[in-house]
Amino acid sequence: MTIRVLGCSGSIAAGSRTTAFLVDDDLLVDAGTGVGDLSLDELLRIDHVVVSHSHLDHVLAIGLLADTVSRRRIATGRGPIAVHALPATITALRTHVFNDVIWPDFSRLPSVEQPLLRFVPFAVGDVLCFGARRVEVLPAAHTVPAVGFAVQPREGAPAWVFSGDTGPNPALWQRLRALPVAHVVIETAFGDEDAALAAISGHLSPSSLAGELSRLAPGVDVHVTHVKPGEVDTVMRQVAALGLSHRIHTLASGQRLTLDATV
Repeated sequence: MTIRVLGCSGSIAAGSRTTAFLVDDDLLVDAGTGVGDLSLDELLRIDHVVVSHSHLDHVLAIGLLADTVSRRRIATGRGPIAVHALPATITALRTHVFNDVIWPDFSRLPSVEQPLLRFVPFAVGDVLCFGARRVEVLPAAHTVPAVGFAVQPREGAPAWVFSGDTGPNPALWQRLRALPVAHVVIETAFGDEDAALAAISGHLSPSSLAGELSRLAPGVDVHVTHVKPGEVDTVMRQVAALGLSHRIHTLASGQRLTLDATV
């Protein structure tokens, strides 16, 4: 199983794209601006999107994706793209995005009988299966209902874990103690100079990241994501100064991670 980092920035600038990961060639984890770097043929192969929460930097590309591939999906009979999310996230998308004011309601277009999008609710703790791949819905602690994900190439294999947007989150680490984990992608949206803002907005800063990682077993690769453009060097210097025992990496668009299903 291959995970391609399409976007991992906390906002936009030249070379910075917001959160989106492509699992193999058919499954998106979040749908930020990084989805726009895919070719038309790559976009056409996407059949599922799992959404961590409703904020714009994580959902912006869903409607654009549907619009882009609509004619070719209909012509090839591929059926609707399934958008998997919390019920509260689906309600937010329907109310504030797919409302025929901000964007057309592709869950009813081109027709109610043959829509381009299909919304599929999940709950924390659910396991979604895409072939042999498993996506477990993990808890997150944010300003809106939110989740993270543990993605495994098959049951029992080491997981790629995405925290989603989250502040301190004891429930996440409690669950991860029972899972085999190879990689953790975890946000650190602000530097410690903005630790108060991070706390208010349901995000982490380097100091609070250290507290979170103290609950993570050793031997796991940790990838820091969701840093604002222009602040990556500062945040990563602050993370390095903490002297954490984990292998800490800066996540970047274009990176690929491979998980072995045979382990």
